[in-house]
Amino acid sequence: MSNPSQAIVFGGAGFIGTHLMTRLIASKSYSRIVSIDIGKPRAHVDGVEYIHHDVREPIDPEVGGGRPSDIFNLAAIHVTPGHPEGDYYYTNVLGAVNVCRFANETGSRNILFTSSISIYGPTEAPLDEDATPAPVSAYGRSKLSAEAIHRLWQSENADRRLTIVRPAVIYGHFERGNFTRLSRLLERRAFIYPGRTDTIKSCGYVKDLVSSMLFMASRNDGVSIYNFCYEHRYTINEICSAFSQTAKYPKPALTIPIWLMNLAVLPFEMLHAVGLKTGINRDRIRKLWFSTNILPKRLVASGFKFDYDLASSLAEWRRESSIKDFD
Repeated sequence: MSNPSQAIVFGGAGFIGTHLMTRLIASKSYSRIVSIDIGKPRAHVDGVEYIHHDVREPIDPEVGGGRPSDIFNLAAIHVTPGHPEGDYYYTNVLGAVNVCRFANETGSRNILFTSSISIYGPTEAPLDEDATPAPVSAYGRSKLSAEAIHRLWQSENADRRLTIVRPAVIYGHFERGNFTRLSRLLERRAFIYPGRTDTIKSCGYVKDLVSSMLFMASRNDGVSIYNFCYEHRYTINEICSAFSQTAKYPKPALTIPIWLMNLAVLPFEMLHAVGLKTGINRDRIRKLWFSTNILPKRLVASGFKFDYDLASSLAEWRRESSIKDFD
């Protein structure tokens, strides 16, 4: 990034934003760091100015004092399944339009945008950044559209810099998603492999993600698009084994055919239909069944070095969370 005096993080109150702003504060690279979000902060970061605003609404240039900023656009609806399809487009696409308009109005020349490996769709074959996107969900399609909006913004001025990161499953302190749910199921001895144990789930630790974002942005002189995940494509069995070793959970041993699991979750879907949300449905089962086999080719080629692997990152997450959000 060009390091103007301030950074604005759209979606800064969330999991990744909290870690990013913690790193930015520690680096002392900016005299002012602003988080713009409609959610409450996962954790309050000292030195950050928090502003409540919905990116689906126009953004007043004065929130940045009308001055150029380094912009980090993390704002999104991302839980899938979990929302009506239109909500993903309404937030992720319109939000991209408003953030890019804000960048135009303030003369900001640097945007880092967090996209998703969902733009590739599920895949058994390994895919890198040269693969043709084939999203199968509204979330993936909305993220691909948001990428195009940011690229259009960059193309309007050769002095602009756009870094797009496509993260895989990200985990760590303050996360409330896939790895947290898996941890709790393992702790209760309730996790069952859906049909197979060799499903590949590309993943990465949040601190390595933040390091990669700053690393790639600092080396970008135009448009940089890269995948983020570990080089080793961990299987669901390896992930469960790492959790079991770190937290002393019993290892899951039961595998049930996918068709039987789909039948078993039908009562939970019926409960959801009458207003009782359980989070258990066939879409989640399918996510566990299909691989997301993604390669971080450009990140590795750039010379980036990961500070963690799966085992060391889970151990650090457990220490930092004081057991609370790990167990």
